[in-house]
Amino acid sequence: MATAEDIKAEVMEIGRRAKAASRIMATMSTEKKNDALTNMAEELIANSGRILAANEKDVEDAAVRGISSSLIDRLMLNSTRIKEMAEGLDDVAVLTDPVGEIVKGWRVPNGLEIRMVRVPLGVVGTIYEARPNVTVEAAALCIKSGNAIILRGGSMARRSNIALTEVISDAIADAGLPRDAIQAVTNPSREAATELMRLDRYVDLLVPRGGPELIHAVVSNATAPVLWAGAGNCHVYVDASADLEMARRIVVNAKCSRPSVCNAAETLLVNGAVADKFIPTVSEDLIAQGVTIIGDDKTQKLVPAAQPATEKDWYTEYLELKIAVKVVNSVQEAIGHINKYGTMHSEAIITRDLEAAKKFTEEVDAAAVYVNASTRFTDGAQFGLGAEIGISTQKLHARGPMGLTALTSTKYVIEGTGQIRS
Repeated sequence: MATAEDIKAEVMEIGRRAKAASRIMATMSTEKKNDALTNMAEELIANSGRILAANEKDVEDAAVRGISSSLIDRLMLNSTRIKEMAEGLDDVAVLTDPVGEIVKGWRVPNGLEIRMVRVPLGVVGTIYEARPNVTVEAAALCIKSGNAIILRGGSMARRSNIALTEVISDAIADAGLPRDAIQAVTNPSREAATELMRLDRYVDLLVPRGGPELIHAVVSNATAPVLWAGAGNCHVYVDASADLEMARRIVVNAKCSRPSVCNAAETLLVNGAVADKFIPTVSEDLIAQGVTIIGDDKTQKLVPAAQPATEKDWYTEYLELKIAVKVVNSVQEAIGHINKYGTMHSEAIITRDLEAAKKFTEEVDAAAVYVNASTRFTDGAQFGLGAEIGISTQKLHARGPMGLTALTSTKYVIEGTGQIRS
């Protein structure tokens, strides 16, 4: 059995190799990186049997442990999902390379020419839960942006993540990139995860991607810089002026299209002026999809099947077929509720009132704010970013879906003609 010192040494060595690889990655041409991404896509398809066999064992173990169906959905891979991962790699390959972009340039009075140039971050570490597709998405973005990546997936998906990491690291090596640009901490212990959090000597940015417990653990233990890719307690507010047929479609999509992901709606707020008409009809649609309604007193009167909501429910990210429903008196009350209970992820208003829409988008504190659209669009691919390493719910460095630009920093390049400072 590995000792604490053994685990520390193992993770430290991964970090050392990643830092060395990052120096090489920073000099790689766009063409070379794109070739590597294309090769990754081809090898995913070629090795799909191996990957699916590993994933099947993970899913079987999860079922034996009584893991919820929503989490098993996150964990499960199939040929379609592998094909989608491969297509995502091709999508990233055709995106503009941000590295080397001149953000701005100017000349100061003494004649110095100054340029702000976009550069890779270096080594990105990501700690995430039972979603094997994150392994490929995160690696793709780091390769295209000239970074090295250290992956630490959840123990539930351990076999799947090992198989995926081996396939894609072999693929980039075959394309001429350093194999150590994609590595994984495969030790399933919490000690190994904690050592990665404290690898500030080598890790330039740590991105936790998961629920509140994971985010709290990383923030509490990390010495490396952390960028939250936080939980999604997302809301849909149906305003007094809403097109109610449109609202029905949006609410059902936001809750039901894939309830296990962070951009799914967890709370429905309905203006009292339309509550009597809207809540019973939308509840019929939701219940037909297997959704459990958790409601305030007014909702319970309108929907006999609704269960009583507690204070905790307004804070809860269900990640399953449940939704909390509350009647509010105004757009201002809806905004206040969202800003109190939300996680600053994705929030939507359904309205035909331009002033209400303006007020909502200006005052709701979230990474993505929608008018007359489903929260399910908060996604790197849907935003045209190709993929994402996570959805940042904080405000420093990056916010919202984190694509290529979010994985770069800048440096100043200054050219002179012999100037000295007096």
